[in-house]
Amino acid sequence: MDATTYDRSHPGPTPARRGDPAVADLGTRGWVDRTGGQLSGAERRSLLGPVARTHAVNAAGRLSMLVGLNSGRRARVAPSMLVPPTSALTRAAVEQAERRLSPALLNHSYRTYAFGAALGALEGLTVDAGLLFAAALLHDTGLPTSDQDVDFTRSSARIARDVAEDVGLSSVATETMRTAITLHISPNVPLARGPVAYLLAAGAGVDVVGVRSWRLPPDLLAAVVEQHPRLGFKGEFSAACRTEAARVPRGRVRFLRRYGAFDLAIRLAPFRG
Repeated sequence: MDATTYDRSHPGPTPARRGDPAVADLGTRGWVDRTGGQLSGAERRSLLGPVARTHAVNAAGRLSMLVGLNSGRRARVAPSMLVPPTSALTRAAVEQAERRLSPALLNHSYRTYAFGAALGALEGLTVDAGLLFAAALLHDTGLPTSDQDVDFTRSSARIARDVAEDVGLSSVATETMRTAITLHISPNVPLARGPVAYLLAAGAGVDVVGVRSWRLPPDLLAAVVEQHPRLGFKGEFSAACRTEAARVPRGRVRFLRRYGAFDLAIRLAPFRG
């Protein structure tokens, strides 16, 4: 697999509190398989803090963009850092994504990779670019056709497993990709979960609600959207999340819509459409 390497200059977020049984494996592939993505009361309570912190950080960052003081205005990311590697895995991921996703969701998947890769470059992280790209292309493939009463990320992770088996991916790399996919909808995924999971969630966060968008160069944001147009993504994704929340009433999407003002956050993302 291709590893994109940068000089490490950012310490990353605080590691997950492994000792707290309410959050130790929440969002992992094992947790989704075991629970179907249904949150317990303790797990719901454990997510309130991360959601509140994300909103506070997002508000401060977006304000910095409005007054022209955001760090992204001075940031630089080489365009080559955003070009995904070509491999059997990435080709298979594209094939599956093109078959299963609408144009709006497919373009969101490409933007998720680009924004995640850009943040990785700015934070000086080392990441397997092929795994990150495949996870980005496949992370929402279960959303249109998820099983009744089960978190859509389980379906996405199973599609990723099938892709991995078809191309002979190692078991370790497969688990890395699948867990990144099931974690991505959890608020504030930490670097302790690994760079693929961290950057997948971060890239999706930029595109869906604008979190960390202030850290990226304005010309990069514009170029990525120009290359992969949004095509009414906000409306389509909000509708898909309403369906997911109704289907999995104790799931993370329902939690985000109820306690995280998810619909409003999507509408206020710093992109048109």
